[in-house]
Amino acid sequence: MKKTILLSVAFICFTNLCVLAQQATDYVWWNPAQASTPVIEGQAWSGKAIQNPYDRLPAQAEKSVRKDVWNLSHNAAGLLIRFRASTDQIVVRYAVTGKQALPHMPATGVSGVDLYAINSDGDALWCAGKYTFGDTIQYRFTGLEPNDPYHQKGREYRLYLPLYNSVKWLEIGVPTSVTLTPLPVRADKPIVVYGTSIAQGACASRPGMAWTAILGRKLDRPVINLGFSGNGRLEKEVVDLLPEIDAKLYVLDCLPNLVATVGIKPDEIKTRISESVKALRRQKPTTPILLVEHAGYTEGSLNPTRRQLYTDVNELMQQAFAQLKSEGIQKLYLLPKLAINLSNDAMVDGTHPTDLGMQQYADAYERSIRLILNEPIGEVSTMKPLTQYRDARSYDWETRHLAILARLKSNPPRIVFFGNSITHFWGGEPKIERASGIDSWNAIMEPLGVQNMGYGWDRIENVLWRVYHGELDGYSPAQIVVMIGTNNLQYNTDAEIADGLGFLVRAMQARQPNAEILLIGILPRRQMEPRIAALNQRIAQVAGDLNATFIQPGTIFLKSDGKIDEAFFSDGLHPNAEGYRQLAAKLVPFLKAAEVAPAPKGRKK
Repeated sequence: MKKTILLSVAFICFTNLCVLAQQATDYVWWNPAQASTPVIEGQAWSGKAIQNPYDRLPAQAEKSVRKDVWNLSHNAAGLLIRFRASTDQIVVRYAVTGKQALPHMPATGVSGVDLYAINSDGDALWCAGKYTFGDTIQYRFTGLEPNDPYHQKGREYRLYLPLYNSVKWLEIGVPTSVTLTPLPVRADKPIVVYGTSIAQGACASRPGMAWTAILGRKLDRPVINLGFSGNGRLEKEVVDLLPEIDAKLYVLDCLPNLVATVGIKPDEIKTRISESVKALRRQKPTTPILLVEHAGYTEGSLNPTRRQLYTDVNELMQQAFAQLKSEGIQKLYLLPKLAINLSNDAMVDGTHPTDLGMQQYADAYERSIRLILNEPIGEVSTMKPLTQYRDARSYDWETRHLAILARLKSNPPRIVFFGNSITHFWGGEPKIERASGIDSWNAIMEPLGVQNMGYGWDRIENVLWRVYHGELDGYSPAQIVVMIGTNNLQYNTDAEIADGLGFLVRAMQARQPNAEILLIGILPRRQMEPRIAALNQRIAQVAGDLNATFIQPGTIFLKSDGKIDEAFFSDGLHPNAEGYRQLAAKLVPFLKAAEVAPAPKGRKK
């Protein structure tokens, strides 16, 4: 009987091993450090300029910066890697050089990684991973939903690297049946942060919760993290490196490492603040600079000695800021302690933020930076800039954005025409596989110097993102044409759509105050004609309030009963070739013609 039981147990174990063997997954591994183009975002220097693949300072800096700063520059704080994959599992394996945890900061923050997925509407979704720490650290992200309804080629993922450790090597694995597509470093100018341990990421529970990472997601911009734990001291050797970075904004947040206990005299602190700003301004005369006060210690209300430390340096900052402004320094801003407003539970040890504190830091920075960059957001979705990506369409959204930016730089247009697929499928450059109105575009729009700025599936908030990310910068169009909102109909109320359009037009006027704005009413579409007619009345009022021209060329597509004439449409929404010809004819009288110089007067006989 015992022998039978043993044989049965052995058979069950053998069967389970066979099942496990069948379920084992083979992976293909990608090493970002070996990519042919830069894919490690958050680095201001890369390639041959750096000593190690995941460094934050250039190799040449070893000769100039202090040893402590140089050693900390090997930490991977702020670095992230983007890729796209359609998979239910991702494995990350890597090795680090230092201690995997600190007394006041967990291994998941010091040495861990953090993965976010970007959905089709541009939202960042956190991915939970199972991790093991050892000589090789491994994170396994399983049970992922490979796609959403609009993603068939795979989601975009963003992998944040360790905050307080140096990466020796790293590989990302997906099942062998999956295609992993590396994504290049984004083209946006970064926000550059020079700071202390708080900027570096102490004491976030994981890399994505450092305030710089949170801010990067909030603004959807790259952030260069030059936080050096205990060593962010506004030193000339580091400041002199900053102008090498073509930044959207420079942030100087070093006061926590300049308090009295560090041993630097008050006059020297003021001098460092002043000289840092002037050094940046000499080489970057128009780039905004944000100075930041010490956010304080959470026990400061009970400990007068500690309170005095941050009170003193903040007073020095206020004096230096006032002096710099009195000397005529432009685009210089201050983020005060009161605006950061950390709560009582915002720190681990009274000095370094918890995740709650990191969130409060990021919120304060976002409020300040949105004002500086003139990128406000509103309460409803039509006023919150977002990307979108729907790979079922015949184009890549990010690729089109980059191509548009390149065309605007190389061939500045007279008229820009913002829209969705109705505009996109009309014609023009960059070309698209699906185009229904090429003949009328080439005959009418092209000679007028119109740049097609339509993106399939775009909503109002997507155009707002594009405006905030460079599509109205660096050139001077005579006219901006806007026809957007039909894709918001299933998501938003009429009031939200009309208010969102007003918000968008104001953003355009702020960037191009001399351009005429032509706001086109939403074109009628099958089974939505009454709603669109009422909505266009609201949009007309918005245009009037903003001194923009409003027209409704879509009425040519309606029959006497108020329904659309299907003869002008391919699918009840997008015009066919004849529909585009009719639309062009209605638009031409309102498109700004090129100014013709008067002919020289002939000589009198």
